[in-house]
Amino acid sequence: MHVNIENQTSTDHFIIIGISSDPCLQVPAFLLVLFMYVFTLGGNLTILLLVCLDYHLHTPMYFFLANLSIVDMSSTFTTLHGTLINFIIGDKTIHFMACMMQMYIFAGLTCNELLILMVMSYYRHVAVCNSLRYHAIMSHRVCTTLAIMCWLVGFIQVLPIVVVLSTITCYRSNVVNHFFCEPLSLQKLLCGYTYYLELSIYINGVFDATCPFLLTFLPYLFIIATILKIRSETGRRKAFYTCSSHLTVVILLYTTLVFQYLRPHSMINLDSNKLFSLFNTAGVPMLNPLIYSLKNKDVKTALKRMLNRV
Repeated sequence: MHVNIENQTSTDHFIIIGISSDPCLQVPAFLLVLFMYVFTLGGNLTILLLVCLDYHLHTPMYFFLANLSIVDMSSTFTTLHGTLINFIIGDKTIHFMACMMQMYIFAGLTCNELLILMVMSYYRHVAVCNSLRYHAIMSHRVCTTLAIMCWLVGFIQVLPIVVVLSTITCYRSNVVNHFFCEPLSLQKLLCGYTYYLELSIYINGVFDATCPFLLTFLPYLFIIATILKIRSETGRRKAFYTCSSHLTVVILLYTTLVFQYLRPHSMINLDSNKLFSLFNTAGVPMLNPLIYSLKNKDVKTALKRMLNRV
């Protein structure tokens, strides 16, 4: 049951509409979400287990890929687990603080993923442009430090905005037109004059996305310049092939985020935004294991070794 309370001054819970409010689409939506949920968790868990159990994959590249898999599984579980439960039991309510916590974890994991992809770009730059000092630069200690910094910075930089939003209790309605407590959907429900809050959130979002974006793609300018200097056509093709998986993932993620969050506020439609959000929270994480494994001989070989042991 949906409750819409106009001119509401406070609320202790929200009602999550879900993927669609159309009764005819409930079963197809549930099956779609279930498929993406299982495939995402299964694919990323496989990558994580391979990296942990196969010593051939104990390298910086796969260390960061394992971190990326943890982020993808966590993001999908945070957003889609509750959606599936809501489909099954029919209870779409969520407590106010639980909603704030879900939003914080989702935002922190999104920033963390951008930072990990940025560090993976730096790793590839070192591997291609400074290969002789690769092992000295990308030591186990350095990789561990970079991963810890990604996790810490990702959750710290989104904390101020979430704290501000959690102190606001004036909402025009407690019905969230989304399948989880997504920031833009909650902003639409705020009472009063929220221009400066929305502007600060927008600026913070642009900053959080722009810096990792620039630091992710800038190394590829040097990588491409170095690859073009390789005289052997086979060597150039191999180098481009090695970088293509990471570039594909980066382009997919940033394209989704641009359409989801960096459009003018007046052009944002929450119904269409749910599709971008579903692709961001489940589609990209679902494709990541396929992109990295189907084009990677090391991962496929490690998978065969693990299956032979079983």
